[in-house]
Amino acid sequence: MNPRLVIDDEGVGRIVFDDLERPHNILTREVLETLDQVVGEAEGAARNGALRALVVLSARPASFIAGADVNAIAAIEDRGAAIQAARDGQALYGRIAALPVPTLAAVRGICLGGGTELALSCDYRVADDGGHTRIGLPEVQLGILPGWGGTTRLPGLLGLSAALKVMLSGKPLRASRARRVGLVDRVLPTQQFEQRSLALARALARGESESLGGAGRSRRGRGLAAGPRGRRTLGSRLLDGTPPGRALVLRTARRQVLKRTGGHYPAPLKILEVVRKGWGRSVAERLELEARAVGELAVSSECKNLLFLFQLREAARKGPWAPSGRAADVGKLAVIGAGPMGGGIAQVAAYNNIRVRMKDIHHEAVAGGLAHARSIFDAAVGRRSLRRREAARRMRLISGGVDYAGVGRAEVVVEAVVERLPVKEAVLRDVEAVVAPDAVIASNTSSLSIDRMAAALERPGRFAGMHFFNPVHRMPLVEVVRGAKTSDDAVETLAALAVRLGKVPVITRDAPGFLVNRILGPCLNEAGHLLDEGWDGHAVDRAWKRFGMPMGPYRLIDEVGIDVAGHAGQTMTEAFGDRMAPAPALVALAGTERLGRKSGRGFYRYAKGREKSFDPSVYAEMQLSTARSRPDPAHVLDRLVLVMINEAARVLEERVVRSAADVDLGMVMGTGFAPFRGGLLKYADDRGVADVAASLAALSRTCGDRYAPVPLVEELARIGGTFHGTFPAAKSAARP
Repeated sequence: MNPRLVIDDEGVGRIVFDDLERPHNILTREVLETLDQVVGEAEGAARNGALRALVVLSARPASFIAGADVNAIAAIEDRGAAIQAARDGQALYGRIAALPVPTLAAVRGICLGGGTELALSCDYRVADDGGHTRIGLPEVQLGILPGWGGTTRLPGLLGLSAALKVMLSGKPLRASRARRVGLVDRVLPTQQFEQRSLALARALARGESESLGGAGRSRRGRGLAAGPRGRRTLGSRLLDGTPPGRALVLRTARRQVLKRTGGHYPAPLKILEVVRKGWGRSVAERLELEARAVGELAVSSECKNLLFLFQLREAARKGPWAPSGRAADVGKLAVIGAGPMGGGIAQVAAYNNIRVRMKDIHHEAVAGGLAHARSIFDAAVGRRSLRRREAARRMRLISGGVDYAGVGRAEVVVEAVVERLPVKEAVLRDVEAVVAPDAVIASNTSSLSIDRMAAALERPGRFAGMHFFNPVHRMPLVEVVRGAKTSDDAVETLAALAVRLGKVPVITRDAPGFLVNRILGPCLNEAGHLLDEGWDGHAVDRAWKRFGMPMGPYRLIDEVGIDVAGHAGQTMTEAFGDRMAPAPALVALAGTERLGRKSGRGFYRYAKGREKSFDPSVYAEMQLSTARSRPDPAHVLDRLVLVMINEAARVLEERVVRSAADVDLGMVMGTGFAPFRGGLLKYADDRGVADVAASLAALSRTCGDRYAPVPLVEELARIGGTFHGTFPAAKSAARP
């Protein structure tokens, strides 16, 4: 039953959401139609005096309302239909805001998008202090904006500056933070949350608005004319409260958006435009601006691609492992190797309330791993995304030592030692000797063969790869690598664990480079060939960033580590021969003392780990002329992108992964490939595989056989096919 209205003897009504078919309450079309009827009932009850106050709440402790139905948004193809959908939602929420009785949203658990906008249409909001409560407007991350009154109501409630931070970032707020900025009026204890919320509603029914600190909204403006509620400094009041101040806030926000996005994402700019144009206008005019903006954004290619990626990501997180309950069973994790990677894995596990035992051969290394984990927690406290007391509690879940004490009790053990096969084999044998027979052992390797390591074990079916990307706490991708003898249960256990850690799992077959490094390697190598041909490296990096990448190829090599990149290049050459042979410039650079960011010098100079400037002296160390030509950006982009598309086609031909969706998730989540383009193969499909094939053939004539289009590309071009149409997302846990 979802939703329903119940009115008690004291005239306090409850609109209760409880979607029994989904893990979270979602505002589907059917739910909205039912809500429309329920609001009609509330209007009638208010008119005849049976309803004196109304509480909106969820029967689910972990989910208030997780937002609108993303699939329905993705299905909209017509601008007019999008505008009408926004107007319909605005009208429904406007009726809630116009109810002649006090209204209270009792938020417990996830409250996002349309759920937050529903809460904004109420007079008051309270939230529980449980760790799972998050309130926000993430629409900008999907290429749209809050279109059911959120863009209109939030600035009046929080003030312009605070509202823009919430809407432009799309990041949800913890209950305590939401209270500080004024998004909620009171934070209540988790225990007896519903009873306390109802008690406040009864007080409101008696006219006791002071029960919520006197923060009641104007009955005429219903929050649209009322002043901001949050804790505000004198500076923020001057900025938000004067025309020059607001103009400055909007100009500054626009500069920051353009710097962060390169202008590739229209949604944040449209939010600024709607707020700017709507300031001082009537509510009806502001809502209409909002609705028309939704119409423009919802049919844009950027929105469609971001929604496409969201659907892929959710499908990966809800794979066949999701309902198995395996992730909930992993209460103890062991990490072997306490370097930055091992410490990062331990921190992410502890953050998600998993007890971790970290083991290394040196006390100093263990101390370093613990210090690394603690530094990440400290940074979260500094950003106010985690309370200090809570950070300390989670940090205490990590212990460490130089022996295997405690490792034997782990359900999953992740090996993260140095990337040398003999060392890993020895460590894995030691681990297998101390863990339970049903424990899963995983190697965090980026390049070594899972099957070769499995050959050293007595129980290869309980062994797989679990490749985290660095830095672990930021990078969302985990490659779960299935060996020839790895059991389905082991794969599903690791995938479920990745989901519990907040990551996106992609299942790959054991193959050199797995998925991401296999596809990224040729791109970085091609960047080396561009240097050999005399192109300016800094200009190449700028062109790649203008395409939408987070950093250029040379800056990325610095980030990975020139030594690590060189080792990976050797591995790929051994596996695939001349087409993967490292460019001479990169070979020469690998013989120098430049290691990239970690040494302070690579293609760029660094100070205290931060990029300072491109270093022209790198050309001399690569034995290249310092005279450089500025490349044609279109040529650079084709050289870097098409070589990856060609390699991705090989990956699909060889069944390293099951689908084009796996490729796109891996490249976006693992390398930051421009999300607004939908992923590497989505970009290829949108560009047209025939054009990709023709461009590859042209490059093969001028740059060599490494660009010769693979048979799959030629066949798709011949039949007018697409990668995603030929390799759709898999619906089962079948082997890649």
